[in-house]
Amino acid sequence: GALSSVRADDLGAIPLRALVERNMGLDWAATDDVVYGCANQAGEDNRNVARMALLLAGLPQDIPGSTVNRLCGSGMDAV
Repeated sequence: GALSSVRADDLGAIPLRALVERNMGLDWAATDDVVYGCANQAGEDNRNVARMALLLAGLPQDIPGSTVNRLCGSGMDAV
């Protein structure tokens, strides 16, 4: 499809960046963790998508990120 050439971490950074922009008054450094659901990771995308997405979104580098892969239930499990 149209997004097949977009890396998962680049795509994941878009909503994180928008969340930060909409909530400029928050202390993002106080974030405990970023948990992202990502199904069917393969090839170059077979890494910690949550960690890479939060860094690409400009969040502080000392925020940890973890990626959940439960196939179709990944997003639900991350919530």
